[in-house]
Amino acid sequence: MAPLEIVVRGRAYRRYRPERAILHLTVHIEGDTREAVHRDSVAVHAALVEEITALAAAGTVTTWSSDSIRVTSHRPYDRDGEQRETVYISRIGLDVEFGDFEALSEHTERWGALDGVDIGGVHWDVTDDNRRTYERDLRRAAVDDAVAKAQAYADAVGRGAVAATQLADPGMLAERHDAPMALRAVPAGAPPPGGGPSLELRSDDIEIGMSVDARFVAD
Repeated sequence: MAPLEIVVRGRAYRRYRPERAILHLTVHIEGDTREAVHRDSVAVHAALVEEITALAAAGTVTTWSSDSIRVTSHRPYDRDGEQRETVYISRIGLDVEFGDFEALSEHTERWGALDGVDIGGVHWDVTDDNRRTYERDLRRAAVDDAVAKAQAYADAVGRGAVAATQLADPGMLAERHDAPMALRAVPAGAPPPGGGPSLELRSDDIEIGMSVDARFVAD
């Protein structure tokens, strides 16, 4: 009897508690002149950067970055269809990463109350070092899943123990033309603030998944 070839996909998923949170801020100013919105947005941005820098020095903020200022303009129409005077709009984006989630809630609430500051949301994630560790463990678990699937097929047709002949990232084996996602991370967004006096941000666990394509033979 010829050896039986079996091709399967192994998968492994686990959920992890968030370890960092990136707060997306935008300094957003509108006005009648380009000079005014530029000046006012730079002033608001400078005040934020001063505070963020102090938080970074204290270890509350792990890293942060900022875009350059962008100023655009448009002429809105009133309800009678008449075009009004030009309105100038400035925007400066900032991303601030927190490891302290209590401080994140506190500063999100406070910065969101400032004139000229918009809160764009929170991106939850694990640290880069831990992600590499989680992915390594999940790859091993995905291979274990592939072995179990292949052996189940072999058992179903009365064959013996399976032996792996090929392992590959999804879609890289010749017979597999689909290309599903090899890595899946689903960070949860921050829920909207409730009616209480303070803001508390919570996230769901982060799901990370790994997949492997594998070819086996069984006698």
